[in-house]
Amino acid sequence: PEIVIVALGANDGLRGQDLKSVRSNLDAIVARFQKAGAHVLLAGMEMPPNYGARYTTDFRAIFAEVARKRGATFMPFLLDGVAGDPRLNQSDGIHPTAEGYTAVSDRLWPYLQPLLRR
Repeated sequence: PEIVIVALGANDGLRGQDLKSVRSNLDAIVARFQKAGAHVLLAGMEMPPNYGARYTTDFRAIFAEVARKRGATFMPFLLDGVAGDPRLNQSDGIHPTAEGYTAVSDRLWPYLQPLLRR
């Protein structure tokens, strides 16, 4: 593939996974796609403060760190404007509805469009 969107990590964060493992796994995923010749668009993920301020802050920083290290295009938060909005999420309060995914794609487009022009 020429372009890969890597958008993951929410389950790791919600399960309180070890941040070193999260970082290592994310870095390996991005590296593997880049080794195959793809440009990676890495979408960041954020956590609610359930696990404390330090975990939440450190979790968020992992995505920017991996993007910077690997030279990937970085979108700071995939669910920006969607997370926490009951109109855009299913009844579980976590997964977007169809309308929510439309909002996600609208926010993702400015990061993806320049990659498509390459």
